[in-house]
Amino acid sequence: MSMGRILKHLIAPQWVINRAFPRAVLDRIEAAITASEASHRGEIRFVVEGGLDLAPLLKGMTPRERALELFSQLRVWDTEENTGVLVYVQFIDHDIEIVADRGISARVPQAEWDAICQRMEEAFQVRRFEQGTLVAIERITALLKLYFPARGVNPDELPDRPVTL
Repeated sequence: MSMGRILKHLIAPQWVINRAFPRAVLDRIEAAITASEASHRGEIRFVVEGGLDLAPLLKGMTPRERALELFSQLRVWDTEENTGVLVYVQFIDHDIEIVADRGISARVPQAEWDAICQRMEEAFQVRRFEQGTLVAIERITALLKLYFPARGVNPDELPDRPVTL
């Protein structure tokens, strides 16, 4: 547990997230997810979170652990073919995690997800939040189209709207 990390999380104002991801950017991310899901049988959720509460910080919760918790809370695992993908941005920690459900993770190696996260982090370092996110969605789309192409009617099982916490 780092006191510096705790302080950064506790004093982080919500406007930091709103400035990096204003409504117009969230609208374009939602549109990209909607368009993406028309071409495959996967489901993509995008979550960006500012500061964590004190309890998880005191427990030393990592961004990966938080991503797994949100994967469950947002029911990303609850798709017919186990093809949910969560893109989690821990804004204060400057960390990005991708959690893929078992149907996808059985086919896509972790190195693919790590590479997408790394490219997003590089874009975010130069404050290209929208571009980094949209490129990541394009890459995720390519993977899902490869392993889970659309067939006939493709139900939208999860909301496409990004979540800000």
